[in-house]
Amino acid sequence: MAHRKVYTPEFKQQAVQLAQQLGNTNQGIASDLGISQSALSSWIKAAKEHGSLAFPGQGVARLTPEQETVKRLERELVTLRQEREILKSAAIWFAKEATLLANSSRTKKGAL
Repeated sequence: MAHRKVYTPEFKQQAVQLAQQLGNTNQGIASDLGISQSALSSWIKAAKEHGSLAFPGQGVARLTPEQETVKRLERELVTLRQEREILKSAAIWFAKEATLLANSSRTKKGAL
């Protein structure tokens, strides 16, 4: 199986900048850099769509600060919901225990 080449975000940004200069063709730039024309085209498209967030590197998602905040808040919401369910279960358990204790103390008082 062939090993997939990994390019740094800086390399991708420079390749896009070269391709955007007048007089350069995507085919020529790709050939000069030793990359496929489709890779260069996808980098250009990503740069147009995402700007400075286009090449995060190491598989890190392209998130704006607002998206990062939403993601963090969604994780917190999941945690809080789990905690609420645990507390509900504990409250039910303690209520049953209190009822059992109250019933057993009444039974003991009645037997005396």
